[in-house]
Amino acid sequence: MRNRKRTRALATSAIALTLSLAVTGCEWNGLNSVPLPGTEGGGDGAYTVQIEMPNVTTMSQNSPVRVNDVTVGAVTGIEVQDWHALVTVSLNKDVQLPANATAKIGQTSLLGSQHLELAPPTGIAPQGTLKDGDVIPLERAGAYPTTEQTLSSLSVVLNGGGLAQINDITRELNAALGGREDSIRDLLPQLDQLVGSLDDQRTQIISAMEGIDRLAGTVNQQTETLNRALDGIPPALEVLVAQRKNLTDALVALGNFSDTASRVIDESGDDLKANLASLSPLLEQLAGTGNNLTEVLSLMLTFPFTMKYMDQVFQGDYANLNMMIDLTNERLTSNFIDKTGLGPTLAGVEGALGKLAGTAGQTNDPLKLPEPNKPDLIQPQPKPATAEDIPSLQIPGLPQLGAPTP
Repeated sequence: MRNRKRTRALATSAIALTLSLAVTGCEWNGLNSVPLPGTEGGGDGAYTVQIEMPNVTTMSQNSPVRVNDVTVGAVTGIEVQDWHALVTVSLNKDVQLPANATAKIGQTSLLGSQHLELAPPTGIAPQGTLKDGDVIPLERAGAYPTTEQTLSSLSVVLNGGGLAQINDITRELNAALGGREDSIRDLLPQLDQLVGSLDDQRTQIISAMEGIDRLAGTVNQQTETLNRALDGIPPALEVLVAQRKNLTDALVALGNFSDTASRVIDESGDDLKANLASLSPLLEQLAGTGNNLTEVLSLMLTFPFTMKYMDQVFQGDYANLNMMIDLTNERLTSNFIDKTGLGPTLAGVEGALGKLAGTAGQTNDPLKLPEPNKPDLIQPQPKPATAEDIPSLQIPGLPQLGAPTP
């Protein structure tokens, strides 16, 4: 019974091989070039998908196709297209993947065969559904590191890499940190705080970098202007070099002046403070005048008219001015001498007589008056004036003086 089943399987394989050779025009590329019976992705309802691979490494036709480590199909063809490999796979009808699925070549075991791994995208949301005839582009395809690549990289590290210097690095770190454990413990929280502050200010740092980028762009646009400025700097430097002695002498003289000024201030500091203190009341009074001082100064050039009303006073070439001048004795006295030591002499009797009465009218020199102990030197007092001695005088607003009494 077993021999019959084995013979039937061999016959079926031989028939499939014969048909494949007939279809391919008697082309033979090894057993993997012939579709093997019993593989996944060959049943009813299976659909095909093409994948653009940068490199297929050692993967061959009939290699399994997996999703989540479950075989769901097989590789049905590999060809070269535009400097990359175009892999055709056949998947079972119940395989559902997003349209933006990824494909990578992996190794089944450390020394096992390779397979093609299909998976949903990572980092982005799945979109659509993968269907018959779709193509997974080159940017979503790749390969996991093979055992040979891993061993080769490890060999580079062990033989020609820096692994031999790890001992030296460890020894130097121990020498640098030995005895400074407390300082390192204090440094680590501060470093963590610094990194946190930098992370909090990430937006400001990015804005500053963008501003520097804009500044660099602006400076780049002003390259011609900067070149002209750089060309003009050497002549200016030559002028400065030619005037170096004068500049040096000026700086030395300025230093001497500074020393003299410091000495003068040190020696007359008290007097300067006293003068400033005395000047303070004057400045306060000037500040208290407010706008009065400026208004008076504006009147000096246009007296007796103010600048504000000049246009109203002078109409054309003439000035319109109406004045009433009061020169009476009473007005002159009230305006000029009423509140002085002279008193109301201009409008009173003294004004009518033209001389002062009482002790103010003495003709003797007060410095030559007799002493109290020498009465014989006292000069006689002047005789008081009588009505006959007063001349007749008529003054407006006053009774007639000197006229006989009725």
